[in-house]
Amino acid sequence: MEGLDFDHWYRQERPKVVASIAAITGRPSLAPDVADEAFTRAVERWSRVGAMTSPAGWVHRTALNVARRRLRRAGHERRLLRTVAATTTTEAAPPAWPIELWDALRTLAPREREAVVLRYVSDLPVAEVAEVMGVAAGTVGATLHRARARLAVILDDEVAGIGASSPATPIDREAPDA
Repeated sequence: MEGLDFDHWYRQERPKVVASIAAITGRPSLAPDVADEAFTRAVERWSRVGAMTSPAGWVHRTALNVARRRLRRAGHERRLLRTVAATTTTEAAPPAWPIELWDALRTLAPREREAVVLRYVSDLPVAEVAEVMGVAAGTVGATLHRARARLAVILDDEVAGIGASSPATPIDREAPDA
């Protein structure tokens, strides 16, 4: 087999490999891509593969291994998706705050908004907010104080009691109907 021309061999063997993989796996759409991967590996190692007694046997074995790996992975992915779908809970709706509060939150600096949301929407203790933000707890306290002061000014003192209210409902008033 020494001196076997890859291009000629490839044109001769590829249809056989595609047909074999399609028949073995029962997935004709998978076969061309699997065959191409096997032949790519063959050309990368052509000096060794081309000198083998049966380069066709090598490429068939390689294609079967590729197909098995892909089918195994697809099975794992399907099981994972079923598990995730079965265990996923519905997403929590954002708090039913008045539209004015949402608008006011958008005016805060990003760090202030993060602190307010983590503390009063996610209901995290200050120490955990500090950990999430990567700052000291005192920095979170100062940031929250500054954010509440800005919100109070923006909202004409409507949310001055944000820290004393229930975390998810800093204002008792409902958003206007749309």
